[in-house]
This record gives sequence, structure tokens and C-alpha cells, in this order.
Amino acid sequence: MPFEFTVAGPDGDMPFVVNPGSSLIFVGANGGGKTRLAVEIENRLQIRAHRIAAHRLLTLNPAVAKVSERVALSGLRTGYTGDNANVDYRAGQRWHGAMATFPLNDFDYLVQALFAEQTNKALDTHQRNRAGDTSRAGATKFEQLVGIWQRLLPNRSLVVTGDDIQVRVPGSDDVYAAKEMSDGERSIFYVAGQVLVAAPDTLLIFDEPELHIHRSIMAKLWDEMEAARPDCAFIFITHDLEFAASRVAQKFVIRSYGPQTGWAIEPVPQDTGFSEEVTTLILGSRRAILFVEGANTSLDIAIYRCCYPNWTVIPRGSCEEVLHSVVTLRANAALTRVTCSGIVDADDYSDEEVGNLGRLGVQVLPVAEIENLFLLPDVATAIAHQEGYRGEELDHRVAAFQQAVFASVTEASKVSAVTRYCRRRIDRTLKKIDLSEASTVAEIATVYAERTAALDVVAIGEAASARISDAVNHQNLAGLARHYDSKGLLALAARHLKNTTPTEFEAWLTRALRNNLAPGLTEALRRALPEIQAR
Repeated sequence: MPFEFTVAGPDGDMPFVVNPGSSLIFVGANGGGKTRLAVEIENRLQIRAHRIAAHRLLTLNPAVAKVSERVALSGLRTGYTGDNANVDYRAGQRWHGAMATFPLNDFDYLVQALFAEQTNKALDTHQRNRAGDTSRAGATKFEQLVGIWQRLLPNRSLVVTGDDIQVRVPGSDDVYAAKEMSDGERSIFYVAGQVLVAAPDTLLIFDEPELHIHRSIMAKLWDEMEAARPDCAFIFITHDLEFAASRVAQKFVIRSYGPQTGWAIEPVPQDTGFSEEVTTLILGSRRAILFVEGANTSLDIAIYRCCYPNWTVIPRGSCEEVLHSVVTLRANAALTRVTCSGIVDADDYSDEEVGNLGRLGVQVLPVAEIENLFLLPDVATAIAHQEGYRGEELDHRVAAFQQAVFASVTEASKVSAVTRYCRRRIDRTLKKIDLSEASTVAEIATVYAERTAALDVVAIGEAASARISDAVNHQNLAGLARHYDSKGLLALAARHLKNTTPTEFEAWLTRALRNNLAPGLTEALRRALPEIQAR
């Protein structure tokens, strides 16, 4: 029997259906109404739903008083253990009148239910055996849990007796008590136990299912959970895009929530031109999207996020990927309400190319790569000022840094930089060749020859070399930062501006930008970066 419910939204109630053996995922930002949505679904489905809150206390105590299975399950599901326990007690007893905020504290009930079920099944098996029934006994919930644990954590064995729980390290005599389990071990025990003892035909709602679970076993854990209870359905409510992308499920993004308007929820569309994880991030963002070159490295992201605080920054690797992402998002019918722009490295684009990129919504950095921003005089001065240098001492420090930068440009390093630039230009040209109209090999060869004939690599290299030499000869640091790339330049900034190592310098920059510890540096970077507008 499917689980059907509706969720109030700005445009009326939105219907949802989840079938047993399947799952549904809601993704939303912190403060976006995720927990209140979980509460809403729990209330709509009454006793058919069992919710595990994100705020849960995981104190595992095997010595808890042993009670009947009925009492334990009543306490687990409603918080009330009386004979007349029912779902009406749940809000007051299980959640203490604060369904969205009260920390869930039901681990004792869970342990009691597992021990009681084990005792009842053992007694039933014993009585049947005494009566001459020698058929194989079914596994207890504890035995099922031990099997799941062993498949997830083969280097730790869960040992369950009639009244105790311990963990043994295989191949040794090391044993430790349940109370000494790690957060991750207790979380696995708790999640598996909740799923195994859930009533048949239950919708299990997990708020932040990734909590305390290591990513290396996350997918396997939830695969195990869904396989263990094909009679149940699962709803996962999370802000973890990687978790959401890893599951096979119906997927929705919570755009916003208001007490009067309800939840603005959108399905995650297919075939958007982006990965599912990126699509979910785009839909879930409350801000315009800024696609940038590079990877998801700490310093790059810190620079962009501090300088463009009203944008959601998504790194896309190469210039071509940034351009493709901007064009794709602006043209995608399923994502038309989302605005975006892009930023790419300078890479010696011509004025015409810069204009074309601008018309497509992509701006160009004033430097060859993002790290070169720290070579710019205003930015270097801001760093030295943050270090306490003032007046002539400040000027001397910045001048010494600039001279060190120019001195580092040797003939060999210039050749390396020019070679890298030529490779990028060739790659850029090849990617622009459109062979879709060619219908034969000969036509392909002709089109290819025509398109590449104008690519004079020697001339391109000579021009690039001349630009670098000109910047050095005229002591033009901004020009050098635009045309010359070298990973050693950041090390010079570290040594001369902060007297530290490159690793420590990069870590300091990341902290300072993330936490606004150096406002002057942030302002200098913002002045250097292009102004962008979303559309």
C-alpha cells in the first residue's frame, strides 16, 4: 500500500506518493524548513510514519532495564508505555511538545526492543524444539543487525549476549564495551536497529541520514537498510548533495519555507546538461549561480565566496566548462528561473573574444590564474599592511616582493609559461572546430586543415614571450600577472609579505577570507575582480 501525503506550498498542496521498497529525498539548505517538513509528513501519515530526528542522543546502554517487547516498542514509537499507547501520545511523550526541536532520546527503548525480541524468539524456538519441531530458527533482529554490522565494519565484530553488547577486534583478544563505541559505530547500530524493529508497512523518515556516518560506507549502509525492509519506504531529508546524488530515489529540492506559505518544492529534473549533484545545488541555491574555473580547492573558493558573497560559487574546471555551464543553464527550460554568470582566467583573450564572452555572460579575470591576484600591488600592499607594516617599511616590503617576482622570471621559466600557453591556445582552437557538417573523411580533412591553417604556433609563442618580457622590462607587475603563470609566485608572496611557508600562507589566506579577518585584503581583491551581474 503506497504512502500518500500532501505538502502545503505557495501554489497549493503538492501531492507525493512513495511506494514500499522505494525512497524519496528532499534536499535543502540549513534553515530552509527541512525538519519542519519532516514533522509535517510524520503528522500527515500518523502511526504509519516513524521519524528519526537530526538531533538525536546516541547513548548506548546495554544495562538498561529489560522490559516486555510491547512496552519497548510502544515507547519507541510513541514515547508512552502504557496499555492504551497510541499515536496521540507521540507529540507530547516522544517529542515533549516540541516536534521540530526536541532532541530525540529513544536509544534505551531501541535496545529494550531488541533484547525483548531476542528473548521472545529464543523462548519460542526452545518451546517448539521441546515439542519436537526441529525446523531452522529464524534470525533475531539482533542477529540481522550483527550481519549488517559485519558487512559494513569487517574489522569490528559485534558481540551480543542475552544481556550485554560488546565489540571485539577480530584476530585479537581486544574487547570493548558498547559505551566505548565511536560515534560512527553507535550511529550504525542505532540506524540499523531502528530500521529492523520498525513496524511492517512503515514510512521511515530520516532527518540528516549522513550524520556521524563515514562517506566510505554511507551508500552501503543505506543499501543494506533498504534491502532489509522491502515492506517499508524511506524518506531522507538532507543538505548533503553527495548523499542525495548517490541514491536511487525520487528527488526534490526545498527552495524556501514560510509559516504562512508553506514549502516551495521542486523536483530535480533529468537531462539538464549538468550532473545530478550540480543540478540539485543549482535548484537549492537561494542566490544566483557563479561558475568559475578551477577545482573545489580551499583558496580558490574562499576568494570567490568572499568577493561575491551574494552568489553560489560552483567550480567547473576549464574555461570551456564554465562557458558551457553558463550557456546551458541560461537555455535550460527546466532551470529558467535560475540566474547565472561565469568568470574565466585571462589567458590572453583578444578584445573581440572578451566581448563575445561578455555577451554570453562570462567575465574575464585580470590575471592569468586566480593565485596571481596576490601579485597585484594593491593586494600585496593589503597583505603587508595586515602584517603590521606601515609607511616606508611597508613600501620597502612591497617593493622587495615585486623585485623578487621580476627576478624569478628566468628564460627557462618564461619558456615553460609560453609553452603552456601555446598548448592552451591549440586546445582552444581544436575545440572550436565544428565537423558536424562534414559527411566524408575527405571533407573532415578539408575542414580541419582550413580551421587549423591560421594557427601559427610559432607566432603565438613569440607574441606571448614578448608580452612577458615587456612586463618585466617595464616593471609592470599587473601586466606580468596577466600574462605569466607560475606556481612558484605564491611562495614568493608567502616569504616576502608574511615571512612564512607557501602552505601556511595559503591556509592563512583561506581563513582570513572565509572569516573576514583581513577586511583590507578583501576590499583590494574585490576592486581587482570584475563586476558581474546575473541574468
